[in-house]
Amino acid sequence: MFSKLESTQVIFSKPKILFMVAAFLSLVLSVTLWYTGSKDQGIFVGLWVPSILSLGTLVLTNDRSAQ
Repeated sequence: MFSKLESTQVIFSKPKILFMVAAFLSLVLSVTLWYTGSKDQGIFVGLWVPSILSLGTLVLTNDRSAQ
C-alpha cells in the first residue's frame, strides 16, 4: 500500500527561509508584546507578518521571472 507513494521532498531556498524566519519572529514578538501588556504594540508588530510574507513573494517571484 505504501510502496506506491513517492517520497516528496520540499526544498526551500535561502531567501525563502529568511523571509519565513523573519515572519515567524515577528509573530513571536507580537504575541510576546500582547501578553506582556503592550497590546497596541503587539497589534502593530502583528501587522508586519503579512507584510513580510508579501514582500518575500514579490521579491522571489520577481527574481524567478528574471531567470
